Amino acid sequence: MEQIRKYFEKTFMLTDKDWQIFSSKLTKQEFSKKHVLLKVGQVENYLSFVETGIIRFYIPKEENDLTFTFIFDNNFVSGYDSFLTQRPSIYHVETLTKTTLWRLTYNDLQTIYDETEIGNTIGRQASEDLFLKKSKRELSLLNETAEQRYLNLFTEQPELIEKIPLKYIASYIGVTPQALSRIRKRIY
Repeated sequence: MEQIRKYFEKTFMLTDKDWQIFSSKLTKQEFSKKHVLLKVGQVENYLSFVETGIIRFYIPKEENDLTFTFIFDNNFVSGYDSFLTQRPSIYHVETLTKTTLWRLTYNDLQTIYDETEIGNTIGRQASEDLFLKKSKRELSLLNETAEQRYLNLFTEQPELIEKIPLKYIASYIGVTPQALSRIRKRIY
């Protein structure tokens, strides 16, 4: 839980009172590898902080799922569009490794907004973090080659990327597993 406080305190100061209210709403949950956190048709009820683990967002397809996001340690994770609107998700969210999350329900977040001085800042920080990751991903798809996207992912999380199956990485960078194999041969 201290990781979360340190994450926030990089940007703003939390009073002990605000931290006590915020942290009292957090629940720690551990999930095994390949656990589905959110399914198509379910409403996202959590804004979570990843203490450890790797999480994949994907659209299930008959032949090959379309992976569109990976989330790593020390980041927020949520099916955020579903969380904000309280409408059903159109994608799945699953753990790729054993994962530990600190979770906050939608209703508890509303309480934090109402009862703390810093609540709205915390919510804004989490939403800005998720938005910036989404924007970076979109711009990457529009401006970079598949090889550049692969290299960026590898540069950002070299020790963790080895734990992600190549078929998911290929889907994420927008190529077939065979094309990813050719990219990897050129690089190494």
